[in-house]
Amino acid sequence: MSAPNSPNDPQKQPTAADQKAPEVFYSGTPTQTPWLQYARNQRLVTFALRTITYTIVFAVGAIIFDVVAKGLPAINADFLLAMPSHSGAAGGILPAIVGTINLVLIAIAMALPLGVLSAVYLKEYAPKNSLTSTIQLSILTLAGVPSILFGLFGLAFFVLQLGFGTSVLAGGLTLACMILPTIIVASVEALDAVPIAFREASQALGATKWQSIWTNVLPYAMPGILTGTILSIGRAAGETAPILLTAVAFFLPILPRGLFDQVMALPYHLYVLATQHPDTAAVGPMQYGTAFVLLLIVLGFNLVALALRHCFRKQYKW
Repeated sequence: MSAPNSPNDPQKQPTAADQKAPEVFYSGTPTQTPWLQYARNQRLVTFALRTITYTIVFAVGAIIFDVVAKGLPAINADFLLAMPSHSGAAGGILPAIVGTINLVLIAIAMALPLGVLSAVYLKEYAPKNSLTSTIQLSILTLAGVPSILFGLFGLAFFVLQLGFGTSVLAGGLTLACMILPTIIVASVEALDAVPIAFREASQALGATKWQSIWTNVLPYAMPGILTGTILSIGRAAGETAPILLTAVAFFLPILPRGLFDQVMALPYHLYVLATQHPDTAAVGPMQYGTAFVLLLIVLGFNLVALALRHCFRKQYKW
């Protein structure tokens, strides 16, 4: 009869029954697991962001509804096509409509090509050094400069130094300087979003750097560039301070005949009606009608830019 196996016997292997899980005793309330804390924080952040978004949408919607509800009854053929009278307190707003459209067109025609070319240089050609970084920081700073400073610059440079006088050309160029930093920043971001492989593949097939940028980079970056243009159009059409010093007249019941003529503009006309007229209640319908027309003009420019952006996105997919 053989002796029982000793504890050190190698043939004796512990079984699953012999291995008992250690007993753990908890005292008090169990702590919250990290994933529960993360889920709770995510719900709080989502709720806060949703509340902020709904508040902004409600505020903007209330403003638009108020302008449309009070301005739409004032819209008729005489209001849109007639000349103003009684220092702008009566009659139509045709000169202000024409002047606003001219100012915006001049600003976009000057700022868009200059902004895109500047962005191409900063992104594709400029060396990566401290000077380039300083230039980019300066552009970002200019994008946040108050508009009255651009008005003073336009007065000193375009109106007085270059001799353009108070004219639609001086006002349009001043607005172009104001929206140029926004277009440059948006264009640089749009160019940066295009994959580097698009450039490398084009140059590997024998294209020059400029050919690669023109055919393989700019078309794919155009939706982002047009997004910056949309933001710029809204700002250019609604600004009063820059054109106050460079382009507009208080009361001018004629249409501009050239680039060196003074003009009326909807934002300044609205400012005059709201602040300079002795009986603001009497001109209330004209105020809201002018604001409604200005809203429609900005919306029209934005719709054109949105249509172009949609065409580029549909044609150039990546």
